[in-house]
Amino acid sequence: MSLRNPVEPGNPYGDLELSDPKAMRALSHPVRLAILSRLQRYGAATATELSEHVGATPSVTSWHLRHLAGFGLVQDSGTAGDARKRYWEASTRGFRFQFPDDEEGRAASQVLSQAMFAQYADAPQRWIAEVEPRLAPEWRREAGLSNTGVRLTLAELAAVNAAIEQVLAPYVTRDAADQPPDARHVRLMRYVMPEAEER
Repeated sequence: MSLRNPVEPGNPYGDLELSDPKAMRALSHPVRLAILSRLQRYGAATATELSEHVGATPSVTSWHLRHLAGFGLVQDSGTAGDARKRYWEASTRGFRFQFPDDEEGRAASQVLSQAMFAQYADAPQRWIAEVEPRLAPEWRREAGLSNTGVRLTLAELAAVNAAIEQVLAPYVTRDAADQPPDARHVRLMRYVMPEAEER
C-alpha cells in the first residue's frame, strides 16, 4: 500500500495520495465514497449515525468503515463518550489520485473516477433546487458555473492546475479557529477534461 500525506507544491492541501490500485478500488464503492465524504464534511460519527445518510444499514456501514480503515482512509476518532459507541473520522480532509502508467493502476483509477463523477453528477441540480433559492443575493451572485474552453500545452495545463491549488490552499488548510465567523462551506467542483487529439 502506498499512501502519502505531504504538504508540498504538488499537494498543497495535504491530501491523502492514493497510488495503490486496491485502495482506489476500495474507495470506488458508492457507499464508501459517501461515508468518506460525510466524515470529511461533518466530522466524527458512528456507523449508526452515518447509515442514515449513506444508504446502508448500520452493520453494513460498519463493515465499509473497517474496509476504509484498512487502507488508511478513515480511523478511530478517539472521541470520548459512550464506550459502546465507536466514532470514526476521515484520516485527512481530502484525497487525490493520479492515473498510473501500469495497466492495473490505470484500470483502478478509471473505476474510481467513474464512481466520483457518478456520485456528484446530480450535485448541481440538487444545489439549484434545494440550496440556491435560500441564498442571500450577495452569495447567489458569487455562485454558479463557468464552462471555458482553452488551448493549452500539457505544461501549461499543469501550471494552471497548480496555480488554482496554490490560491485555494490557505483557505483549505486553515484551522477552524482561524475561520471568520461568517465563513460557510463552499463546494468548488473543478472538472479538468482535456480533449483527445483532433484527427
